[in-house]
Order: sequence, then C-alpha cells, then structure tokens
Amino acid sequence: MTDTVGAEIRIPSPSKAWMRFFAFVYDSFLWLGEIAGMRKRRSELLADARGRVVEIGAGTGLNVAHYPNDIAELILTEPDASMRRRLQRSLQRNDRAARIIDAPAERLPFDEASVDTVVSTLVLCTVGDPGATLREIARVLRPGGQLLFVEHVRASSRFLALYQELLSRPWRAFAGGCCCNRRTLELLRDCGFDVAAEQAVWRGMPAVVHPIVIGRATLGS
Repeated sequence: MTDTVGAEIRIPSPSKAWMRFFAFVYDSFLWLGEIAGMRKRRSELLADARGRVVEIGAGTGLNVAHYPNDIAELILTEPDASMRRRLQRSLQRNDRAARIIDAPAERLPFDEASVDTVVSTLVLCTVGDPGATLREIARVLRPGGQLLFVEHVRASSRFLALYQELLSRPWRAFAGGCCCNRRTLELLRDCGFDVAAEQAVWRGMPAVVHPIVIGRATLGS
C-alpha cells in the first residue's frame, strides 16, 4: 500500500484459522497491558463519547464496559466473525445493548453526517487502508462530531523506529495484520482532522508497540 505515510510491507491476509486462534488469545495477550493502565485509559477516553456512537473494529469488546450509560445509540462494527462472536459475549456479560455490524472500517454502512462519535482503539494500525478509513470516518461524522482514539504509532526514537521496521513483517503476520510503525497522527492531519493527543508508553506490552497516542480528532473548519 502506498499513501501519504509512505510504502508499507505487503503480507498475505491472515488465514481464517489463524484469526480464530488470534481472537481466542487476544484478551489474554493484552491482559497485562490492560491491568497496567490501558483499561483506565479506555475508561477515561470513552467518558467523552456522546450521541450516536460507532466503534470501528470493536474486536472482542474490551471497550464495552466503559461506554457511558447515557449515549443515545451504540453500534459496534467488526469484520471478523471470530471476533464478533466474542464481542456478542462481551455485550451479554456487561448487560449492554448495542448493534453489532459486519463491516470493514473502509466501508461503513452509514449515511453521511449521521454519527456523533467514532471510536477507534488499536484499529488504525490494522486496517488495510488507513487513509480510506479516515475518509469514511470524516464522511459519517456530523458537524461537531469527534473521533476518539487510542493507537500505537511509529516511535520518534531512531533506534526504536528501526526495531519496529525490522519486526514489522513478523509482527503483522502474528498480530492479524497490525502494522507496528504507522504514522497515524500525521495521517489524521493529512486527512483534514484537527488532533489533540497525548503520548504515553503502553505499559505491559512489547516495545514494538510503543508509544501509544490517546486523543480526540475533529474535522477542521
């Protein structure tokens, strides 16, 4: 793929068998990172969700417990069948009402200007076309709408960035297509978003996915 962030290594899409396994181990793999601070970050971020909320790449539902009870509508999109099954269980476990939709982030089945909040946590690293995904988010957001995000990005340290580059191919093969060194903040700005974000270390997780950025993006006027 080539876009404003430069070329990325192409690898074959993960097999269905591997994605079933990955969905099975996903929560366990993230467990230490969750208790070391990511769970708290999810809760703080999602406290600002409002109105009609769409989460892209909702995965196994790690965000479900953190959504405010007073949002108007919650829609969870997830293109992988194995993840969707676990997502449904998360809704039941947390006694939350939401619609689950089989849809890739690059092709959201919503009208223009119909969503108040889009949520992306650890998703823009994995989508096949991040530029197309951000254009879709811009399309569906209402005026004054917001994108709330937590994403890991390319490191500013030259040493760590080289480490990410060397591991990018095996990491993508292992982690369901996750790209460990995307310049996501730059891409957000290139797609017309105004971004307010803080950078942090994803404690409890391998250095290949350091740092993370947490923030809010809105469409520039």
